[in-house]
Amino acid sequence: MEGNRIYSVGTRVVSRVPVRDAGGAVHPEGAVGAITKAPLDHTHGYRIRFVDGFEATLRRTEFALLTEFMAGSLGTADPLRERGLLDYVIYRCVIGSTAYGLDHSESDVDRRGIYLPAADAHWSLYGVPEQIENEATQECYWELQKFVVLALKANPNVLECLYSPIVEICTPPADELIAMRSVFLSKIIFQTYNGYIQSQFKKIETDRRNQGQIKWKHAMHLIRLLLCGITAVKEAHVPLRVVEHRDRLLAIRNGEMPWNDIDQWRGELHREFEKAHQATALPDRPDYERVNAFLIRARRMRAGEST
Repeated sequence: MEGNRIYSVGTRVVSRVPVRDAGGAVHPEGAVGAITKAPLDHTHGYRIRFVDGFEATLRRTEFALLTEFMAGSLGTADPLRERGLLDYVIYRCVIGSTAYGLDHSESDVDRRGIYLPAADAHWSLYGVPEQIENEATQECYWELQKFVVLALKANPNVLECLYSPIVEICTPPADELIAMRSVFLSKIIFQTYNGYIQSQFKKIETDRRNQGQIKWKHAMHLIRLLLCGITAVKEAHVPLRVVEHRDRLLAIRNGEMPWNDIDQWRGELHREFEKAHQATALPDRPDYERVNAFLIRARRMRAGEST
């Protein structure tokens, strides 16, 4: 798996599970098809058309890329279990509604983190994936280098991991990373967060115009991300807890706040975000040199364990 990549329409795939059609006939495991519709995120499935024209929806875990399948032994059926990559998790935290203080009785618990694989795994013919995940347990882990690269780019999901109030695993390398987390914060936050916010706003507006519907949860998180970004550039830390805004945010999620009121709040927050960016004391760029030195130390530490 490569980061948060969504595979494009036309990508050829191989089913990992039997696929049943409306008439009861089964396309066996190993059937070849192509993606005809890709989801917006990893919580939804892909639409796959098989060689006989039949289409079905499969989750990412239910198919392999044809190129991986053709690689034979280089593409194991379950690399996480067979290669023990989860044994190398150095940091695990809870993000999402539980960390934000917006959870309810039916909320999932989303866990994210970092893994630092053995040097032999890195150097081997097989290599290591940039991201490993278990959709059934809502877990996702980035390989350390991928994680710090995303953090340097001010990826909101990754920065939230560094500032999560709920940490379940934190080994010595991760302790060092958390202790230096402020080096990832820079003015780039404004550009990155703004990009996510504008993209989400356009999607909401498109749905509202074309379908007459609004995905209220997405609207809530648009506002939450603005609140987070404002504090990040003002105070040089990334807040996850938004309990002081809980009632208003939940009113949005529950569809109880009119869209015009939400849009007005969004506009006010966006103007505040711009002013905070203009006045921020954050540096223009994160501290690449310090992050690079940390990554090399962590790699050497793991290599020493492998000898």
